[in-house]
Amino acid sequence: MQYFQDGYVKGDPRIRKAAEGRSDEQGPLPEEVDVLIVGTGPAGLLLAAMLSNFPEINTRVVEKADGPLPVGRADGVNCRTVETFEAFGLADKMTDEAYWVNETHFWGPDPADPSKIKRFGAIQDVRDGLSEFPHVIVNQARLLDFLLEYMAGSPSRLKVDYSHELTGMVPPATDDEPSVVTLKTPEGDKTVKAKYVVGCDGAHSLVRESIGRVAQGYGADKAWGVMDLLAVTSFPEIRFKCTIQSGDGGNILLIPREGGHMFRLYVDMGEIAADAWLTEEEVLAKANSVLSQYDLDVKEVGWFSVYRVGHRVTDKFDDVDDDKIGTRIPRVFIAGDACHTHTAKAGQGMNVSMQDTFNLAWKLVAVLQGRSPGSLLDTYSAERKVIAQDLIDMDTRWSQAIGGAGRVDSSDEKAVQAAFAEVQRQFVKNGEFTAGLATHYTPSLLTGDDAHLDLAKGYPPGRRFQSKEVVRMGDGKRVHLGHVHKADARWRLYAFADVVDPRTHGSKFVELMDWLGSDASPVARFTPSGWEQHSVFDVYGIIQQSHLEVGWEHMPQFLKPLVGTLQLTDYEKCFAPVDDVDGDIFDVMAIDRGQGALVVVRPDQYVAQVLPLDGFDQLNAFFDAFMTPQS
Repeated sequence: MQYFQDGYVKGDPRIRKAAEGRSDEQGPLPEEVDVLIVGTGPAGLLLAAMLSNFPEINTRVVEKADGPLPVGRADGVNCRTVETFEAFGLADKMTDEAYWVNETHFWGPDPADPSKIKRFGAIQDVRDGLSEFPHVIVNQARLLDFLLEYMAGSPSRLKVDYSHELTGMVPPATDDEPSVVTLKTPEGDKTVKAKYVVGCDGAHSLVRESIGRVAQGYGADKAWGVMDLLAVTSFPEIRFKCTIQSGDGGNILLIPREGGHMFRLYVDMGEIAADAWLTEEEVLAKANSVLSQYDLDVKEVGWFSVYRVGHRVTDKFDDVDDDKIGTRIPRVFIAGDACHTHTAKAGQGMNVSMQDTFNLAWKLVAVLQGRSPGSLLDTYSAERKVIAQDLIDMDTRWSQAIGGAGRVDSSDEKAVQAAFAEVQRQFVKNGEFTAGLATHYTPSLLTGDDAHLDLAKGYPPGRRFQSKEVVRMGDGKRVHLGHVHKADARWRLYAFADVVDPRTHGSKFVELMDWLGSDASPVARFTPSGWEQHSVFDVYGIIQQSHLEVGWEHMPQFLKPLVGTLQLTDYEKCFAPVDDVDGDIFDVMAIDRGQGALVVVRPDQYVAQVLPLDGFDQLNAFFDAFMTPQS
């Protein structure tokens, strides 16, 4: 972490200086805004957190509740989400507090005595090598706290306008019109005009309704009771994530919680009438019947709810019909539960919702800053709707596997063993998805093909950029390369050097750096006048030699930019491999040592292109397709 670029300031460097005209007192909601975010769930606040880095964009967030979420709801935070929070500098805070899901255990009816249950298997929750971060559990209210604190310490000093309920919206009919939003506030009704509206307002989204989008799929056939408990129990694996089926068809998903004592029970309550409600006592009685051979002495119920969620995906995630694409710019978007709903068995709802808005945020920034045309925003719905359908398909398979285990003859040991073997098989098969790492954007405007994948086999276009350890040449510190990627809407260019020593003539790596510093490169063509050199394209170099053999002083000048008002040297753009036998990033990520590779990474951390180090024309052509040349 580098700071003091603008001079020494005491205090927490994570709390950045407020931009001119911004202060801790946000003021009333103005009549006109650039971006209006409706709803403060995970999708809404992650979008707000990223936009808060750009005080020139007038962003506001409205929420009908009178304050932040106090308790619970979603709690599973997959590896991909922790990676995303690292971009905000929040990963350590999250993992320090959270429960780490190390193993998942599978319990079912004991064939010798179907009135009892026993463990049939245990699996490592996240496969080795998938991510440097774990799968963790932290309640949604606390996760949202992290994002709210980030917003409050941003240059925008962005805060939520609570007790502001959306009551109506008229979307724009043309590109020149704003959306007209009506809100019920403590001071009375208020009308706001917004260039862009993002509806993160849940499964019953009024924003979705206002743009005529429809959630398609099938409704819930079962009700689930959800309880966060502080209890004393003789169940021996209360601190492990468990799926539990009893001989009478009972079904529990057990999730240990942060703090070392609390745990969550998702209890299958079966089919009940749509207008019926369940009490804590009824849900607890069902849980006790599944765990009947064990004591469960509840001391406190931290949170209780009942939900019925079907599998649904909204037909489109913006306000432009398919036949109008290219003639109109999307101006209204939906994200999270407004787009997709499913069961909680795979723990993906909150995670996929935040990836929705992480995808959208940088595109809004690029368009509002005039660096890309509005047509870039067409890619949001195109990319994320496919992911939402993949989520539904995976959740359906997982639900069927668990349900199938609960339906077998509990006295038939072979049948029970086979059923739980299928549950474990599905768990392993879905492991990449449940870790949040299965997203694979197909070739498109923003994602290249595999034509040059042999240069960097570990970085296929369309997949997230996987971080590996390297040595920072400026100070010899071991760091994760992917952790240089911040939530700042910048593109990353990772240049892995060729075999030629960068201190000698003929290095393609050095030639690339010279070209990137020239007027012919995307850096010059697409960086607005007066902006710092690396403010749109953040470029890094990774050499093959040890940092003790080739020093920082030998690296190209382009990788030593001057930053901040004091124009201080950036020492953190040059890296070398770690000296571990099995840890060299060139080997681990299968980088071609002879030719090297240029890995182009989108602002949302997904690989866009793998190119040769001398692929100058290809790099220009890629960015020409969706970026606006700057004077």
